[in-house]
Order: sequence, then structure tokens, then C-alpha cells
Amino acid sequence: MSLPSRASYRDIPLYSPSKVKCGVDLSDNTNLFGMPPAAERILRETVASQVSRYPVGYAPELKQAVARYTGVDPSRVTTGCGSDDVIDSTLRAFLEPGEVIAFPDPTFVMMSYFAKVNGLRSAAVPLKADLDIDVDGLLATGAKLLYVCSPNNPTGTVASRAALERLIDNAPGIVLLDEAYAEFARESHLDLASRPNVLVTRTLSKAFGLAGLRVGYAVGNPTLINEVEKARGPYKVTGLSERIATAVLSEDVPWMKARAEEALAIRARLVDELGKLGLKTLPSEANFVMVPLTGAPAVAERMRQRDVNVRAFQGLKGIGDALRIGCAPWNQIEAALGALRETLR
Repeated sequence: MSLPSRASYRDIPLYSPSKVKCGVDLSDNTNLFGMPPAAERILRETVASQVSRYPVGYAPELKQAVARYTGVDPSRVTTGCGSDDVIDSTLRAFLEPGEVIAFPDPTFVMMSYFAKVNGLRSAAVPLKADLDIDVDGLLATGAKLLYVCSPNNPTGTVASRAALERLIDNAPGIVLLDEAYAEFARESHLDLASRPNVLVTRTLSKAFGLAGLRVGYAVGNPTLINEVEKARGPYKVTGLSERIATAVLSEDVPWMKARAEEALAIRARLVDELGKLGLKTLPSEANFVMVPLTGAPAVAERMRQRDVNVRAFQGLKGIGDALRIGCAPWNQIEAALGALRETLR
């Protein structure tokens, strides 16, 4: 007996980047500098009754904590199971199957995946030669939802303020600005969430070191937020995740900023060391660097054989093959550089 399935799903593969277990893993850009102190405390204090009951619907305490951190009213905040869940919910909230979502190319690889599983059509618009977004190209798609990641994953580059403002001023619908790496960038554009057609998403998976707890959020006009909440459903953030994220946002912002500064200092050292190997990185404002390198997938495989995992990309538009290397304590970076040197001999 053949089981029923959606025809549009049949050719969609599972998202499964190479994840060989290695002693040094710099492949996912998470915070490798330790657990936030408040998170450790909440884990110790958690009791059985807090685990066996449902959390409060729509995570009101977490919304309050995000609102305080971002300086907005709680009515302008929604949360989810990582920022990718908030992005997915946004697509469901505002786009009918068959409609178009446009985004720069390359960008966050999950965007094309989310488009497919939501029955949408994708319009990928190459970045400009200077790696800024192509505003005219994005607008020409006529897409009702325009997605921009800045700092961009996987390149680490940023969209200019002028380009973002022109995109927002002329967009036929919603602009979804993904600031997953905002805490590492020189400039945040969270204030653009005050515009009626803008949602800004962020995550606690990167600078805050809570990737395993899956907490993300969006800031925007309350009318937009209410629609995302409908698509999100009531229980996307676990009770434990909400308690930890709320405490970390309330108590550990100085800790986060110190870890982010450490990551940026290490990024500068890493760029210098890669330069000594004859490798030029793209300009990054995130906690990782992208290194254009012919044959990058094979290089990454040989590095994994030396117990180091980095992310490899093949044939990126305008870039070609490349390695993405996350920032971590320097002893891990040294191990990665050593594996890369051996590989390139």
C-alpha cells in the first residue's frame, strides 16, 4: 500500500549538513565560550513540577525580557523555537502557497527549504559585486515578502543602511530582516522594526550561547506580530527554555558582550593567520569568517579526518567554493589552523 503524501514534498530532502563528530567543531557559529551563569543556576534550581507541566502559552515572561533587552513594548515581540521557527511562522502567516519570497543569494540555506515546505516560489537575487544587497533586483521580483540576513550567513557581510531603507521604503509587502548575528556587528538595524512593514528576527543561539535550548524572537509592528503568533501556536518555547532565556536576558547581557568581544578579537587573529596561508577572507561582521577556496568540500573532508569540522560550501553565486570557520577559544582555532595547514600542503 502506498502512503499518501504531498506531491510538492516528494523531492524535498531533509536538511542535513555534514555533521561528523569531531573534537573541534567550528561548523555552526555557536558560542563555544561556556554557559551563561544564569543558565547554569536555573538548571540547578529546576524541580520536577516545572518539567511535568505545560509552559504558559505564548511565553509572556520571555516576551517581557526580550522587550526590556531591545527597548520595545512587549506587544511588539513574538518568540519561537529558535529564530528559524519565527521565520517559518512568518512565511505561513503572510504568504499563500504559490506566492513568491525573494532573498539574496547566497544567504541562510534554510530559506529555500522553508519556501519549499510552505509551497512557495523562491526568487534568489545575487549579491552585488561589493556584497551589498541588490535592492533593484529584489524589488523587481514583486515578492510580497523580502528576506535579508545581515550580517549574512554564510558570508558574514552586511547590508548597508541605505540599501535596507530603500528596500523597506519601496517593498510591496513585508521585509523580514534576520539579525541572528547582530550582537557581533558594528551596527544594529533593530530600529527599523518601528516601520509598519518590517519584522526583525534574532536568536539566543549565537552570542548568548543557548543554541541547545532553541530560543528566538522577532520585533515588529503589533499587527504583524499578532499574525505571526497565530502561525506560531502557544507552546513553541519550553518552560525550561523560557526560564533560562528570561534569566539570561535579565542578568547576563554583560557576560554576553564580553564573550562577543572575545570572539571578535579571535576573528581578527584568525583572519591574520589565514592571510599568512595565502587565504583572503570576506569582510565579516559575524562570529565567523568565510574563506573562498577552490575545492573547499574536499578540504573540509580532509580536515574532518584530522578531527576538525568546518562548514564547506560549493559553487556559491559570485564566490565559488568556500569554507566557513566559526570563532572559538584560541586553542580550538589553533587546532583548525593546524589541520588546514596540513591539508593545504
